[in-house]
Amino acid sequence: MKLFPESAVYQLEFDKVKDLLTAHCKSEYAKKKAEQLRIHTKNEFIQVELKQSHEYRQLVLNGIYFPNDYTLNLSKDLKLLGIPGAVLSGDQFMQIKKLSESIQNIFRWFDAERRQVYDALAKVIEGSHYEKAIQQHINEILDDNGNVLDNASEDLQRIRMNLYRKRTDLRRVFDKIVSKLNKQGYLADIEEAFLNGRRVLAVFAEQKRMVKGILHGESDTRRTTFIEPEETIELNNEVFSLEHEESREVYRILRELTSKLSVHAPLLQHYHNIVGEYDFIRAKAKLAIDYNGEYPVVNDKAHVHLVQAMHPLLFLYNKKSGKPTIPVAVTLDEKNRILVISGPNAGGKTVTLKTVGLLQMMVQAGLLVPVHPSSQMGIFKQLMIHIGDTQSLEFELSTYSSHLKNMKYFIESANGKTLFFIDELGSGSDPNLGGAFAEVILEEMARKHSFGIVTTHYLNLKVMANKTPGIINGAMAFDEASLLPMYKLIVGKPGSSYTFSIAERIGLDKSLIARARKMVDEDHFRLDKLLNATEQDLRDLEKKEKELNHLLRENEKLKKEMQQVMDKERHRQQVEVLKEQNKITEDRIAYLKDMDRKIKQILIEWKKTDDKEKVMKQMFALLFKKDETKVVNKLQKKVESKFAEVQGEIAVGSKVKMKKNHQVGEVLEVRGKKAVVKIGLLPMQVDMKDLVLVKEKIVEGN
Repeated sequence: MKLFPESAVYQLEFDKVKDLLTAHCKSEYAKKKAEQLRIHTKNEFIQVELKQSHEYRQLVLNGIYFPNDYTLNLSKDLKLLGIPGAVLSGDQFMQIKKLSESIQNIFRWFDAERRQVYDALAKVIEGSHYEKAIQQHINEILDDNGNVLDNASEDLQRIRMNLYRKRTDLRRVFDKIVSKLNKQGYLADIEEAFLNGRRVLAVFAEQKRMVKGILHGESDTRRTTFIEPEETIELNNEVFSLEHEESREVYRILRELTSKLSVHAPLLQHYHNIVGEYDFIRAKAKLAIDYNGEYPVVNDKAHVHLVQAMHPLLFLYNKKSGKPTIPVAVTLDEKNRILVISGPNAGGKTVTLKTVGLLQMMVQAGLLVPVHPSSQMGIFKQLMIHIGDTQSLEFELSTYSSHLKNMKYFIESANGKTLFFIDELGSGSDPNLGGAFAEVILEEMARKHSFGIVTTHYLNLKVMANKTPGIINGAMAFDEASLLPMYKLIVGKPGSSYTFSIAERIGLDKSLIARARKMVDEDHFRLDKLLNATEQDLRDLEKKEKELNHLLRENEKLKKEMQQVMDKERHRQQVEVLKEQNKITEDRIAYLKDMDRKIKQILIEWKKTDDKEKVMKQMFALLFKKDETKVVNKLQKKVESKFAEVQGEIAVGSKVKMKKNHQVGEVLEVRGKKAVVKIGLLPMQVDMKDLVLVKEKIVEGN
C-alpha cells in the first residue's frame, strides 16, 4: 500500500501495533518480520495471512497444542554450516538436531484431517519435506549432551581406551604418593590439585625441598607450592599426549560431520524459516487475543463496513484502566463514499477517523482486528492522511499553506482505490474562505470516487454533505445536560459544536455570551441551534426505541411462558382422557376374566355331573341370554330413564350419549368427524359415529 505522507505510519499509530507484535515474537526471524511488517494490496496474500492468524488463534483459545514451543535463532550456525571447511561444535549440532526434531513434530502434527481443518497453517510447510538423515548423522556421532561418542571412529575408541588405562595408573600411583606424604605432614589442606592440565601435589612451602619433582607454581600467599612428583611425570606426559591426540581426532570427526550435513544446509535454513514463520503467526494470534481481534470478511474491492469496531490501542489502554471502550459503526460504499463527521471538540471525531485508518492498515497487513465478525473490509491501493498542525519551518509554510499543499497532492493522486482521512478540513484560514475551499476539495475527492472520512466544524460542509451525492453526514453524540461527550457516532445527520451551550454550562458571563451571539450571523446561529435540538430529539427517539424494544422483548417472553402453561394444561387433559379410557379397558378385561373363570367352572361341572341338561342351561344363560346385559348394566337403565334418543344434527352445546358405555355429556367442540365431549369434568375426543343425540325426559308431576 502506498502511504502519504510517510509519517502516516506514526500518525495512525501503526508503529505501536508493530511494537506490540514484536514483543510477542520469540525468534529473531519473527521479530525482524514484525518490524518490517508489510501492508499488502493483493487479496490472496491478505486472505492467507488473516486465515493463518485466525486458525492459530482458535488453537490457542481451544487449548490445542501446536509443536512450535521450541524457538531457535540459528542463522549464524546455519550460515557457517554452508561454508566449505567449517567445523561446528557439539553444542551447535545439538541445536541443529533440535531444529530437525521440531520440524519432525510439526509434520507429524499435520495429519490428513488437520491439513484440511487448518489448511492455511499447513501452507507454511507446503512443498517441504522432513529429512530423517539429518538426525541419523548426528546420532551416530554425538550423544544427547553434544559429546562425541567413543565409537564414532576406531581411532577415537583406541585412544580413549588407552587414555582410560593411563589415567587409572596415574590415579593409583598418585594416591600412594599422597598417602605417604600426608603421613609425613608435608601436604597442605587441599593435598592435590591440577595445574597447567597436570596433576600436582599441594606441599607446604617450607617442605618443598623434601619432595622430588617439577615445581609448577605457588599460591598467592606463597605458603603452598605445587609440585609434580617425579614418579608421575612420565604418566602425566603420556596422558597429556593422549588427550592431545583425542582432541585432534574429535576435531576431525566433527569436521567430517559438518561436511556431511553441509549438503542439507539449504533445507535446514528452510526449516529455520518455517519455525520462525510459525512463531510469527503465533505472535499475531496472541496479539489478536489481547485486543479481541476477529477475522472480518475481506472483499477485493474498495469498501468499508465496520460493525462494533474499536481502536486496538485505546481498547488496551482502557482495559488496563478498567474503562469500557465504546465501539463505532462506519460504512463507506459506492452510494456513500465520503463521511463528514461534525460535533464538539473532544467528542471522538479524530479517534473515529484514526480507528478506521488503523484497522484498514492492520487488516491489509494480515492482522486480525477488533470488530464484529460480520464486518466487511475492502482493499485499497493507497492511503492518504492529513491530521493536526503541519506547519513547516524548513519550507517557510504556514499551517494553512501546508494544508493546501497536502490537499493538492490528495486531489492529483486520488482515485477509486484511495482511502483518505482529513482532520479539520479547511481550518487555519478565514472561516468563509477556508470553508469555500474545503467544499471544493470535498467535491473533487467525491468526483474522483475516493473513499474517506473528514472531520469539520464548518456549517457549509454539513449542508453540502446532505445535498451532494456520495457524501453523507455523521455526528458525534454529546450530552448537553451533563456536558460530556458520548463517543458515539450517529450517521446520517450533522452535529452541532455546542459552542454557546458549553459556554453557559461552565458559567461564562451571560452578557458576554449574549454579545457573542449578536456577532454571529442569525442564519448561522439558527442552524446551529436547530442541530442542537435535532440531536437531542434524535437521542430521545433512540431512548424511546430502546424502551419499546425492551417492552416487545418482555411481551414475547410472556407469550412464550403462556404458551408453555397452555401446553402443560393440554397435556394434563390428554393424560386424564387416557386414564379414563384405560379404566374402561380395565373393566372390560375384568369382565372377560370373570367370563373365562365361569366357563372353566362350567366345564369342570360338565365332566363331574351326570345332569348334562342342567349344565347346558347354565352355559346358555351365560352366553346367550339377551336381556342380561340390561339387567346387569345399571348405568344404562339410569341413562334411559333420564334421557331419550332423538333425531337431529350434533352441534356445540348438544347433549349426546356414547354408544359404547352409555355415558352422557355436552359437546364442547366439533372437529370434522370428531367431537370434543365434556363428560363430568373431563373433555374427551370421540368419533361422531359413536355418539347419539339425546334430550332430557320431562318427568310428570313437575
